[in-house]
Amino acid sequence: MSDANTLDFVPMAEADLEWIAAQDRLLYPYPWTAGNFADALQAGYSCWSVFEGQEQIGYAVLMMVLDEAHILNISVMKPHQGRGLGRRLLEHLAEVARSRGGRQLFLEVRPSNLPALALYDKAGFRQIGRRKGYYPAEGGREDALVMQLHL
Repeated sequence: MSDANTLDFVPMAEADLEWIAAQDRLLYPYPWTAGNFADALQAGYSCWSVFEGQEQIGYAVLMMVLDEAHILNISVMKPHQGRGLGRRLLEHLAEVARSRGGRQLFLEVRPSNLPALALYDKAGFRQIGRRKGYYPAEGGREDALVMQLHL
């Protein structure tokens, strides 16, 4: 791995799944389980761990369907948020998608996730739809905004 000033994007390993699921629990009220991440690996999705030096600081899951790429999970650990690392992880996923023939990149995001919305807006994503009651939420369900980026 490189020095602490660079990021290394490493394919996610099965040995990492419990740690990644624990991090997801710290980040989200309705996290993925280790089994969800294992299913993504088993399905052949593009699953990444992100390191800054020796420290794992994030992870992501990208699913390809023909020429469409779908970001299923993109996460940066809280102590490292606000440093532009999410943008770099997003750029990595876009490059992976392009290298596999992707022409469009999609994701869903909670309308209440303002930092993510700001990141996606700066990266050029546009809202193309809304899924009613998509996410579990305290006291009910929350919509998902469907966003698209042309690659």
